[in-house]
Amino acid sequence: MRRGAWAIPKKISVVIPVYDEEENLVPLYSDLKEALQALGMDYEIIFVDDGSTDKSSIILEDLHQNDDTLKAVLFRGNFGKAAALTAGFKEATGDVVITMDGDLQDDPEEISKFMARIQEGFDLVSGWKYRRKDPLSKTIPSKIFNTVMALFTGIKIHDFNCGFKAYRREVIEELEIYGELHRFIPALVGQKRFRIGEVKIEHHPRKFGRTKYGIDRFLKGFLDFMTVMFVTRYTLRPSHFFGMTGLIFFVTGFLINLYITYIRITTGSIGHRFPLLMLGILLIILGFQLFSTGLLAEMITRSHVKDDQGYSIRKKLK
Repeated sequence: MRRGAWAIPKKISVVIPVYDEEENLVPLYSDLKEALQALGMDYEIIFVDDGSTDKSSIILEDLHQNDDTLKAVLFRGNFGKAAALTAGFKEATGDVVITMDGDLQDDPEEISKFMARIQEGFDLVSGWKYRRKDPLSKTIPSKIFNTVMALFTGIKIHDFNCGFKAYRREVIEELEIYGELHRFIPALVGQKRFRIGEVKIEHHPRKFGRTKYGIDRFLKGFLDFMTVMFVTRYTLRPSHFFGMTGLIFFVTGFLINLYITYIRITTGSIGHRFPLLMLGILLIILGFQLFSTGLLAEMITRSHVKDDQGYSIRKKLK
């Protein structure tokens, strides 16, 4: 991974996705202001309201009127955390971008730890909630998820999905997240060979509101895991994946049919081997189709055009 001399950051941007956190916003804003002022650097705070149905957007507008360091992006509806982060990244102007959740479980005083690690030369610093204040229904699946991710990606950190992270500006300029891929940011950043570190952080129990993630996150997480594994390994060479799979199917089908042909020539009949014959033909067809899909994917990759941003902004407060 990349090493070398790094410019000293002059400005920090803090991006906070928000969804129905009306009781948490004012105390979070107050603690955050105090922590950022203590750093003695220029800063900005960017809240992204992801279609809240409570008074979150009203509170953000009130806070904005009295503070020109606070920005807010207000979505028309709920587009998800990845979309909120993407919108926040686009508004951020800092040399270092901090992301944190809006539920008061992340402590703004920890930002100084992230900045220290950034100045050591890391491009992305991920928080590690080593004493997590969540129920077992969240902590156990999280441990399994983090173990699997570390095993398959080779990135040795303990908490991939922690929302408390610090990014050098060049990282967010190259990072593309959508859907539920915010859970896999370290893997996506690691693909670009950026240097990744982590820092232990305090994790507080939720005081107000409730978690926004249900049981469906496990199924989505598995599907997104498969997406990330493909994206990080085969995005720029899809024919390697489809072509190799297609070749295996084609060769297997060819060998099966070669065996059936041998039986037919030597005995005059294939007996009860019609299902095996059909399997061989099916594998040859599937192999050819997969190989063709790989070629088409290569053509699409070469002429890739980005889709629309995936969210709709109702209002910006600058």
